[in-house]
Amino acid sequence: MRRKSALAAAATAALALVLSACGGGGGQPQPAQTATGGGAAAQPAANIALSQVFNASTKKGGTLKAAHSSDWDSLDPADTYYGYSFNFGRLYWRTLTMYKPGPGPEGATVVPDLAEGLGQPSSDGKTWTYKIKSGLKYEDGSPITAQDVAYAVARSFDKETFTHGPSYLNELLDWPKDFKGVYKTPDVDYKSAVEATDDTTVVFHLKKPFASMDYIVQMPMTAPVPKAKDTGAKYREHVISSGPYKFESVQAGKSLALVRNDQWDAATDPNRPALPDRIEVQLNVNADDLDNQLISGNIHLDVPGTGLQPAALGKVLPDPALKARTDNPVLQRLWFVSVIPDTKPLDNLDCRKAVMWAADRVANQTAFGGPVAGGDIATNVMPPPIKGQQKFDLYQTPENKGDVTKAKEALTACGQPNGFSTTMSFRSDRPREKALAEAMQQALARVGIKLTLKGFPASSYFSDYAGNVEYVKKNGIGLAAHGWGSDWPDGYGFLQAIVDSRTIRPAGNYNLSVKNPEVDKLIDQASAELDATKREQLWVDVDKKVMEDASILPVVWAKALLLRGQGVTNIAYNEGQQAYDYILLGVQ
Repeated sequence: MRRKSALAAAATAALALVLSACGGGGGQPQPAQTATGGGAAAQPAANIALSQVFNASTKKGGTLKAAHSSDWDSLDPADTYYGYSFNFGRLYWRTLTMYKPGPGPEGATVVPDLAEGLGQPSSDGKTWTYKIKSGLKYEDGSPITAQDVAYAVARSFDKETFTHGPSYLNELLDWPKDFKGVYKTPDVDYKSAVEATDDTTVVFHLKKPFASMDYIVQMPMTAPVPKAKDTGAKYREHVISSGPYKFESVQAGKSLALVRNDQWDAATDPNRPALPDRIEVQLNVNADDLDNQLISGNIHLDVPGTGLQPAALGKVLPDPALKARTDNPVLQRLWFVSVIPDTKPLDNLDCRKAVMWAADRVANQTAFGGPVAGGDIATNVMPPPIKGQQKFDLYQTPENKGDVTKAKEALTACGQPNGFSTTMSFRSDRPREKALAEAMQQALARVGIKLTLKGFPASSYFSDYAGNVEYVKKNGIGLAAHGWGSDWPDGYGFLQAIVDSRTIRPAGNYNLSVKNPEVDKLIDQASAELDATKREQLWVDVDKKVMEDASILPVVWAKALLLRGQGVTNIAYNEGQQAYDYILLGVQ
């Protein structure tokens, strides 16, 4: 694993090369030379898949080969929350709505999937109704009904059984007070929250008006689950498919394979071309080895989809042929460090501010691959692609390399003039996070803050370690490497899950650092505000309050240097998924 100095040299050289070759790294998309029906491959060009479908084809057949640098958090639609999983999952599940397939801004809009149309709200905005299509079937030929969607939503309520999944519907819907989930309280009627009024009608009942339901129901909580086939926590071992592919095999920690679902009807699904006959995924592949396999053509797809690791930059950017296979989008994503106030002495605001002042932002950016592959130095929480975002900087330092004097002043103010010791966690199978932890260790040591670094697997990072309340407390985790991509591109879709203290549960947390009643109050104001301009300003106010609280250290507003696989057709960067659109892909 490269240390910080090697990363810095590689990133600096790579950046110089890409700037000279691409005119600043932005690169204007060039007209595509597409091929249809399996003809000759299109000519590659940098950033071409950001604005159009590259190497278009209608050819069916072949095996799409993919790899993942870790294990899946869970294949169960109720129990997964990685962006790659939402993207890949659409191959074997369908939800009420979905992001429109393909490139460009339209890819961040939602269209019907299981539903015949978008949701119909009541006049007060507290009831949403969806009608699902007829003729839908599971892999075993049984019909998909509105009752199955309602059951799936109710099933996802249980965050002890399903620790990873989103909790939006837990908070938004009007659940009975005595409802603890479909397993613990099987006899409790939950129709006050969600119900099927007939075989094709799903109705959601909210506690308060909410305008973004069509975005919420594109998430996998609405993927139907037949109650008779539900095996609880074991359902992840064989999810019953509602999409064009079904599981042939799942070898935990090793591999999985999908094959065609012959009960899926393309006539009901205009969004999924379902081109490959088979999809194979290797699991727990070293991230640097994965990049090498993608470069050489041994695999077609990097499943996590967050971009090349720093070690690959020196290979890809100097090589015109490889560089022509890259796309460099700006993401709705922040890489950051949680500064956890439950761990002493970080319960003191000035101690948290010392971390902010001491951090070397340039070194942190370099750890993620520099300005091209990593992103722009982040000064606040919300990234630029989020609607209404404003840039501000409460902890500005000379050349973004930290301010030792101000950090020491903050340490004195918090009663720790000689510094203190704490532990920083990171995902051990992500080289960039390891490099970030090392950069933080070196920068904070300048003011006497000593970090012990602990790495954990990404598949259980939030359920067992950095998102587990008891583990964090018992093991003195003070800082935790973290990344967050917007669930949809507005303030609520980006901020709520990582700054609302009311979402915190025993495990599977994406927020353990922001526990501020003033933040929670502003979230309620923003989510209820119907005027878009006022609502966007309220989300900026949330952002400012979090930064004043010094409970999140922003690292970079992410850019990713993505590499298109060789021999892959229909490649397009989807702004909703913030990755290549996996349901479009085919192979030559």
